[in-house]
Amino acid sequence: MTRWFNTAGPCKGDLHYLLPTERRMPELRALIDQQTYFVLHAPRQVGKTTSLMSLAATLTAEGRYASVLVSVEVGAPYSVRDPGAAELAMLGSWRRAAEAVLPRELLPPPWPEANEGERLGAALQAWCTAIPRPLVLFIDEIDAVYDDALISVLRQLRDGYRNRPQGFPWSLALIGLRDVRDYKVSTGVEGRLGTSSPFNIKVESLTLRDFRRDEVAELYAQHTDETGQRFEVDAIDRAFELTQGQPWLVNALARQLTEKLVTDRSIAITCADVDRARDVLIARNDTHLDSLAERLREPRVRHIVEPILAGLTLGDVPEDDVRFCKDLGLLRQTDAGGLVIANPIYAEVIPRTLSYVPRASLPQIAPSWLRPDGSLDGDKLLSAFVAFWRKHGQPLMGSAPYHEIAPHLVLLAFLDRVANGGGRVEREYAIGSGRMDVLLMYGDARVAMELKVWRDGRPDPLAEGLEQLEAYLAGLGLDEGWLVLFDRRSGLPHLEERVRVEEARTESGRRVRVVRG
Repeated sequence: MTRWFNTAGPCKGDLHYLLPTERRMPELRALIDQQTYFVLHAPRQVGKTTSLMSLAATLTAEGRYASVLVSVEVGAPYSVRDPGAAELAMLGSWRRAAEAVLPRELLPPPWPEANEGERLGAALQAWCTAIPRPLVLFIDEIDAVYDDALISVLRQLRDGYRNRPQGFPWSLALIGLRDVRDYKVSTGVEGRLGTSSPFNIKVESLTLRDFRRDEVAELYAQHTDETGQRFEVDAIDRAFELTQGQPWLVNALARQLTEKLVTDRSIAITCADVDRARDVLIARNDTHLDSLAERLREPRVRHIVEPILAGLTLGDVPEDDVRFCKDLGLLRQTDAGGLVIANPIYAEVIPRTLSYVPRASLPQIAPSWLRPDGSLDGDKLLSAFVAFWRKHGQPLMGSAPYHEIAPHLVLLAFLDRVANGGGRVEREYAIGSGRMDVLLMYGDARVAMELKVWRDGRPDPLAEGLEQLEAYLAGLGLDEGWLVLFDRRSGLPHLEERVRVEEARTESGRRVRVVRG
């Protein structure tokens, strides 16, 4: 049976294409052999559960340890109102996990009777003393529980730590989205622990990196080996460029390509095919992408992501909020040290998600920008946008969730409506750049735009915008484009009264339509 690219739940070697588990976390073996307790934290859908399940199976098969991955997620519903019930739910889940993977002689005995708040510690002590090997335990989804239930789990682990390895796990890992100090509690600094206590027994806090380019090629080569279908070199390059090696995206692109878009195994997968798969993922907004998008309205995410989209500097934001966005997988640090959206697919999904309400609020707009043959007429598109902006721009900006880029989101909503007829919109933005670049592609036509904001106390951004648009057009090989200047200064007349179009030229003579309003 041919394996496939997995995008739902842990990968299994007999069913799914996957990479060697320990390659992305080579230090784990040494930590386990040293009897350490540690934390492994990384964004969702990067392979934490898959990797630790596989490592546990390997450790058990080698004969030195008994190892299993368990979860505390079933205790989450009881975290606030009944920590004791959370303990019982966790222990039931742990037993089922052990019975599914361990040989009989390594299974835990019946859990002993214990008081609430001591059940996990008593159970682990009984388990470790009843089996002939040291126990290595990986506890997954640790940040699913919070408040009293979380504190109870951590304190019981710390209390039993001194009894290892005869009376408590030889080595233990907490696995989740964030480091221990950032787990949710109702007390402490801003609702988080703010310190490693009550789990100050950890030796390391590790993370799980994304795939490298050569690993994407290796993963895709497994499909080629089993089916004969090749990925062209430029297709692999494009897949890595779009995903930056984010494991779920790497698999999701390949799954879309091999199961939906290029199902004939005799046909090689090209760079253009990868772009088509990307468009499907972005438009479909699958579960993984949707779950990230839900975070965008959280204040600590918003005041990081909003200035990045607007091209502003971050200003005075808490270091923890930056770390939180990185832990979520929304942002990454470049080699030069700057913050950027984690990968180009997320960079498309984020503004598209934020413009959903404005897009849903758009009135019916006849496609007056299309010629009789269905091609795009750029002049008519500009006229249609100006008419739309005069009439609907002001009220629609109120429906945008990010105030700083409300006009950008309304324009993007309009362009997405245009592109739905058979085109695509690409967006580029960067922290501190003071702009957002937008490219509408429709058939053979390409319309490039530079979006800038005129704020109180700042000079007219026209000169700077022309210089920036010049560079953008030169990179695209285009001779003309739009410079859209959103005037957000206070005390201005209603938008309907001040929208106008001017003609300008860049220093090299490129034609620019300047839209003010």
